Amino acid sequence: MGIEIKNINKIFYNKNHENIVLQDINLEINDGEFICLLGPSGCGKSTLLNLISGLDAPTSGEILLDGEAVTRPGNDRAMMFQESALFPWLNVWDNVTFGMRIAKLSKQEQETRADKYLEMVNLTDYKKYNIHQLSGGMKQRAALARALTLDSKVLLMDEPFAALDKQTKNTLRDELEKIWEITKRTFVYVTHSVEEAMFFADRIVMMSALPGRVKKIIKLDFARPRKIDDPEFVHIRAEILKELRTEVEMLEFKAQNE
Repeated sequence: MGIEIKNINKIFYNKNHENIVLQDINLEINDGEFICLLGPSGCGKSTLLNLISGLDAPTSGEILLDGEAVTRPGNDRAMMFQESALFPWLNVWDNVTFGMRIAKLSKQEQETRADKYLEMVNLTDYKKYNIHQLSGGMKQRAALARALTLDSKVLLMDEPFAALDKQTKNTLRDELEKIWEITKRTFVYVTHSVEEAMFFADRIVMMSALPGRVKKIIKLDFARPRKIDDPEFVHIRAEILKELRTEVEMLEFKAQNE
């Protein structure tokens, strides 16, 4: 059935001031889809991801996963952040198996899954390494392996490659796309990069800011793997950049007139 986001509003209160972060968000995400949330800073992309994860609650509206209301975090949803959030006192293997130990999976099942996903992210030879010995890209690989081990139906990713250098970022993008194709899981991915959204997404959800709304949904039908110099890629990217530029100009106008 997938994810249903119904009439979501999110307001943060600061003393007597209301900050409307999300307004009237309605969206359906199908099982196995790769969805990218794209928009200017302050449009509520990360807030929406937190609501789907259950780390935060909406002011009004509801989010359903397979018909069940999302009210708290659960093993059916795994989260990846911009920072790897690995435990520095544990090695790679212990970090990757941590969630499975908490979930009380058998030791044999922990080993089977950890081996499977460490191989998938090309970290098999580094499983006994301490976290401080890893590069930024390797840390994100370890975090991805940890997220995958719980066999969550949904993987939520908040700009996981934003802090990495371009070469590492490109490599991890290729690897992530292969992992998505292999695992057939639902991915919801927050990004500021138009190219990244176009590289990954089945659909791009473009959001406007102040307050955050769904402005436009762009379905990407052209073949994978996608290349940045393909004419269709170039054309769609130009259209999206034009939309984003309009949003940024509106934000600047509002800021100047407040």
